[in-house]
Amino acid sequence: MYIDFSSLSANQIYHCMTQTVVPRPIAWVLSYNGEPSSYNLAPFSYFTAVSSNPPLMMLSVGKKPDGSDKDTKVNIEQRKHCVVHIASAAQAEQVTESAKTLPHGESEIELQQLGLTQFDCFSLPRLTNAPIAMACELYEMHKVGNTPQAMILLKVLHLYIEEQFVTEAQGRITLDTNKLNPLGRLGGGEYWANGNSFSIQRPK
Repeated sequence: MYIDFSSLSANQIYHCMTQTVVPRPIAWVLSYNGEPSSYNLAPFSYFTAVSSNPPLMMLSVGKKPDGSDKDTKVNIEQRKHCVVHIASAAQAEQVTESAKTLPHGESEIELQQLGLTQFDCFSLPRLTNAPIAMACELYEMHKVGNTPQAMILLKVLHLYIEEQFVTEAQGRITLDTNKLNPLGRLGGGEYWANGNSFSIQRPK
């Protein structure tokens, strides 16, 4: 099959890209809403590492259905910090539920009653049960595309890994990914974990 993107709508192109760039890692991003103890939590699969010196990750954030900026973009732009988590497959339902569009200021963490733990030497907490967390600061933010998307470059300051998943030898860490079973994203409502695909309906 040959597909000419010039003949497709933006939605059709999105469908093609999410069906073929697979599996994608998921950034489960915690940011501060600007109100006492109020945090936003949302998943993004247009996400990848881009540099190790400096340690940078790219997060691409689109718009809400009404065309307004997503809370994650607003919070990072205004406050310059966030925490990027890598979820396990066991957290797929929680990750999916956190994709629901809420009014600005409402906290997915409060709605799901997710636990938070202080992230050492950082202004924001991390999710207690997420196996990997990266404390990040805003490095650069760019508008790309016709919508436009926000292409956010984040600099990783601190890394947390749950000890049961990691070994260290000669100054190098090794992650047991089979044991960790990280959650990956496919197209539509499909996820990927340990070589298997499964579906969860996205909340409205």
